[in-house]
Amino acid sequence: MVKQERAVRTRRAVLEAAAQVMGVRGYEAATMAEIIQQAGVTKGALYFHFSSKHALARAVIMEQTQPFEQKVTASRLQDAIDFTHQVAVALRDDPLLQAGTRIALETTFSEEPLVPYHAWIDIITKMFSDAQDNGELLPGVSPEGAAEFFVASYFGVQLFSMAASNRTDLPERVTVLWKHTLPGLATAGALSHLEPRGSEERAAV
Repeated sequence: MVKQERAVRTRRAVLEAAAQVMGVRGYEAATMAEIIQQAGVTKGALYFHFSSKHALARAVIMEQTQPFEQKVTASRLQDAIDFTHQVAVALRDDPLLQAGTRIALETTFSEEPLVPYHAWIDIITKMFSDAQDNGELLPGVSPEGAAEFFVASYFGVQLFSMAASNRTDLPERVTVLWKHTLPGLATAGALSHLEPRGSEERAAV
């Protein structure tokens, strides 16, 4: 049990160190030696968990979808809105998520791209499919197509926010994205009850 707990801590330390180094220097410029030094682990400990820089970068990316609570309420469209605001706050504040996004962008056109977008598309597709079953989506809207469109738009918005304000305004930009997207997704009945700012923001108001 002690060894298992130590292994979990070591793996987490390496991931956080990789996120910090790659987030600052970029995927190509970051070295395993820097990550080992930052993590405070031995070379053997790092390679026990990750066989290469590519494997380590992939693990950083896959961490992107792990910490987020995917709640289920009566409105699956509102759940999707709230989920994307949760991600926006994390993108603004969490170095691990920031690093994963940078790695994905920098390796998109490489021979072995590290693309996490399918995971985000799967999550949003499920929410949109449930919303369709609940009668929240307009007739003719494809949950899969709408999810792919939204994730692509979201990715563009967060890149623009990163360039404009280092993502400090990302939650506000996500609200604007939903305000422009929802009329093409939601029925009139559903639209009247949705809060593009997120349900937590509505509760605060």
